[in-house]
Amino acid sequence: MGKEVRIETIPGEKGDFYSNDDIFNITSWGADLTFRELITMYKEGELAKPELQRYYVWDKTEASRFIESLLLGLPVPSIFLAKGKREEKLIIDGYQRIMTVYDYVRGIFSKDKKVFKLSNTHKINSRWRGKAFSELEEPERRRINSSTIHAIIFEQRHPKDSDTSLYQIFERINTTGRTLTTQEIRNCAYQGSFNKLLFELNDNYQWRELYGSEEVDGRMRDIEFILRFIALAESDLEALQKKQRQISMKKFLNDFMGSKESDNQKYLDKWQNNFIKTILYIHKNIGVHAFHNITSKGHDIYVNRFHPTIFDAVACATSIALKKTPDIDILNLEDKRLELLKMNEFADLIYVRTTNVDRINARIAMALKYLFNI
Repeated sequence: MGKEVRIETIPGEKGDFYSNDDIFNITSWGADLTFRELITMYKEGELAKPELQRYYVWDKTEASRFIESLLLGLPVPSIFLAKGKREEKLIIDGYQRIMTVYDYVRGIFSKDKKVFKLSNTHKINSRWRGKAFSELEEPERRRINSSTIHAIIFEQRHPKDSDTSLYQIFERINTTGRTLTTQEIRNCAYQGSFNKLLFELNDNYQWRELYGSEEVDGRMRDIEFILRFIALAESDLEALQKKQRQISMKKFLNDFMGSKESDNQKYLDKWQNNFIKTILYIHKNIGVHAFHNITSKGHDIYVNRFHPTIFDAVACATSIALKKTPDIDILNLEDKRLELLKMNEFADLIYVRTTNVDRINARIAMALKYLFNI
């Protein structure tokens, strides 16, 4: 517990990519904003960082050099903002820059919660080395506050009920120097109650044991699996099967997270209850290895990796069983699961063409049959 969780790589889902025309259904414009304006907007909630997405990552020297750039009057890179549904502006790219100035002006460095003084190193001009904002000359303080940064602001005009293009903007434009995971991007693009719920569910004790770490995943892979379960368990997969044979799992999860239902408290309560009941049942009746495969060397030896498609099959099958019979009591569930994993047909379903809708339904159906006799 506490270690980084190893996750099984599913060949059919590696490099999942999709594109659509939503990226063109947006408008954008430029605006030069002073840091005084940005700080005020941030304080008043008009400027929002994506919920829990960006932790402040710059070290003191990096932050100090950015402040020094403003004091020297050097140009700084543009920031990207997105106009939200409630007229707020979400920070797509530029959070480190904005928060650096915000922290320096207020006097506290976010990363260590200590007084923010510029680094006392040769990398910083001797005029400002080791100085806090309050220790600068008044013209220097004004220079920082009145420094402008060019902002490119996006707004999705159509479709109004989805943020699909916003996801692609985050994916393509973000320049933080670290490639964001798909769930980190969703966390930027799909703000709201559903996103908050995913974070709450991620703290569930039984889920943390089943996932394999008491510490949350900093890259949000654990949260993506919760989303994956809810999307598969709550979608009409039979209807989807009639429309298309193959899906992009990335797009499927994006569409679900941006759906109308995800902003409806009735649905959120339903999804929350289903997740908690399902995970509790699996934890109690199958055990902490419920989402692990077995090795080829011995059927009682578990592979030390979380397996996404075994997770799909076992969790969704359990959810369906509990909906049909809330007090279902099946003996030796873990033994039944081990027998299922030994079957060549099931092994094929969890590794080959795993985003084919027929095969998603098939692996869930096999788990239903062999675990719950349904």
